[in-house]
Amino acid sequence: MNKLNSITAIALLMFTFSSCKKDTEEPIIVVPPSDGSTLTLSGKTTESNYANIVFADFSTDKQSAVDRKSFNFGLTSDSRFRVVLNASYQTTAAATSKTDITTVTVADPGTVVNLNHDISDPLTVSLVDYWDGDITKTAFAEVSATDAENKVYVISFEGSKDKDKWFKVKITRNGTGYKVQYARLNETTIKTLDVTKNADYNLVFVSLENNKTVLAEPVKAGWDISWSYSTYNSGLGSPYWFQDFISINNLAGVSAAEVVATTTLTYTSFAETNITGLTFLTTRDAIGSKWRVTTGTGIKTDRFYVVKDIAGNVYKLRFISMGVGSDGGERGKPVFEYKLIKKG
Repeated sequence: MNKLNSITAIALLMFTFSSCKKDTEEPIIVVPPSDGSTLTLSGKTTESNYANIVFADFSTDKQSAVDRKSFNFGLTSDSRFRVVLNASYQTTAAATSKTDITTVTVADPGTVVNLNHDISDPLTVSLVDYWDGDITKTAFAEVSATDAENKVYVISFEGSKDKDKWFKVKITRNGTGYKVQYARLNETTIKTLDVTKNADYNLVFVSLENNKTVLAEPVKAGWDISWSYSTYNSGLGSPYWFQDFISINNLAGVSAAEVVATTTLTYTSFAETNITGLTFLTTRDAIGSKWRVTTGTGIKTDRFYVVKDIAGNVYKLRFISMGVGSDGGERGKPVFEYKLIKKG
């Protein structure tokens, strides 16, 4: 075989190989968002009517539940270094005056605060993260890059309101992640967890009781709203514990608007053209408690919601039952329906 024929043969072989490889590549399948559905959330267990936090994703018609007591706080995975308390576990926290965790004890003057807050005292709002989900209004200050500026905090949660059951916690930066030092308030042995950020999630969660990190939420692109027990406004400016709270995935960019129905604009008739002029809120409590009461009809049938997910899909949403008043539902198993009105 001469040189020219050799080159031609090699070129033909490469072309054949390339063609075969292309034919075996798997096609990229784009799944369109759901047109809508009806979901019954699994918040109830044999333990209680509000044992779980339940997350719902409209575009995939999926829900997922996690034990609300499975973690104590979350740590942000974005460029910020923030600590988010588990509002569904009655979590409260306060800073001590110290930065050395080994010097904080039950007798320390910095632990005189009553973490079992008084609902009549608006000042106790400082013990919880603010209910609108503003990441700058948390009980913990932002974790500083300067270790000496990070205070030791005391943390309480449901079932641990007696001081000897509190945890003392110091959180510092560890490269691009976190270092969490902690112990019960009366313990001298300090445990340490190194926590790595995960960009697929809003938060990486920490369970002090189980000495581990927890992925309590779905990936940040995988949920729109959640139902849970939560901290909310007592009406006096103080926090209290609230069942059937609806949170939107505000940290990922989900937003929501409330629509009060009229004789000419109902849930059924609401369409894409009606979106114009709505005020979409990006606060965690954009829906919050506004959708129900615990007497009378239970569900407020005079209103519905419009939710925009992080892909730009827009759904209308209305609640059907939750097991209070005369709505005919089951407490801990709220039912709602949603319909796609604009594809992102």
